[in-house]
Amino acid sequence: MTSLYAIPAFSLRFYPIWRRNFLVWKKLLVASVLGNIADPLITLIAFGYGLGSMLKEVDGIPYIHYLASGSICMSVMMASSFEALYSAYSRMSVQRTWDALMNAPLALDDIVLAELLWSATKSLFSGVAILCVMFALGIGLHVQVLLVLPVLFFAGMTFAALGLIMNALARGYDFFTYYFTLILTPMVFLSGVYYPVAQLPSWLQLISQFLPLSAAVNLVRPLVLGGWPQTPLLDLAILAVYCCGGFYVAMIFTRRRF
Repeated sequence: MTSLYAIPAFSLRFYPIWRRNFLVWKKLLVASVLGNIADPLITLIAFGYGLGSMLKEVDGIPYIHYLASGSICMSVMMASSFEALYSAYSRMSVQRTWDALMNAPLALDDIVLAELLWSATKSLFSGVAILCVMFALGIGLHVQVLLVLPVLFFAGMTFAALGLIMNALARGYDFFTYYFTLILTPMVFLSGVYYPVAQLPSWLQLISQFLPLSAAVNLVRPLVLGGWPQTPLLDLAILAVYCCGGFYVAMIFTRRRF
């Protein structure tokens, strides 16, 4: 029997579970993608052109470009979190899919890893859809934008890991409202999505430096704008700490729950 605090065991047995989730998602592909990109797309159009008509530039960057490069990170965060929370919880507690999977030669570690990677994959689909909209608006037409895709996937893994912690602790869907309201929403306003972090009080700027969404924005925004991140190693390290640490904690709580 696996120890509660054992390091997660990785194997390719996660793939059939990932593929199962993908095949189910394919049946609802259009509705799923539209649902995930609707909010950031509305935000991009409404704020980008509405507020952008009054606020022409931010740090020398057209506001709609500034907003778009942050909104895509926000979209990935929300899509990955939603999948790791509501959808994973449905498979775990409502549909009892996880129980059925553990009757096969699969470990709980394989299932949680598959959920992590599937959530990241689904969030990447949403990110790609928003990238296509950005391209149509003439935003992000630079060769560096190719590097945005692995960064978005990594960010999706990070927020999936954090979401799976909440999933293991939840006793119902209502529990997730607290996470979205008290954690994710404030993070959006502290991470430079809508305005520069420099506009915040110094103590909030300090907090912002250690947020995973800030790290994602710091990596993605320069690439979308045709430049290069200023502190890529630091930002990648922040994402890695949240991703690896979050996944390990999620495994501990999930093992305890089962």
